[in-house]
Amino acid sequence: MIAIEKLRALSTTDFASLGMSDLAYVKPVHADGQARYAIHAADGTQMAVVDGREVALAAVRQHDLEAVDVH
Repeated sequence: MIAIEKLRALSTTDFASLGMSDLAYVKPVHADGQARYAIHAADGTQMAVVDGREVALAAVRQHDLEAVDVH
């Protein structure tokens, strides 16, 4: 089975967990009336909200994850 066929055969649960141990998403948000950045796990679970993008990226790297920006 080639890679694309394997991806198509993934269950919804398997697809949602894809990248869980490798990726974190960084997304600009408004919290407490301020522009902040949320850090989310690959499945969309919010893990933290921090004051700046650089702080978010540093936190992601500190936990050996790869950051992906979400707009």
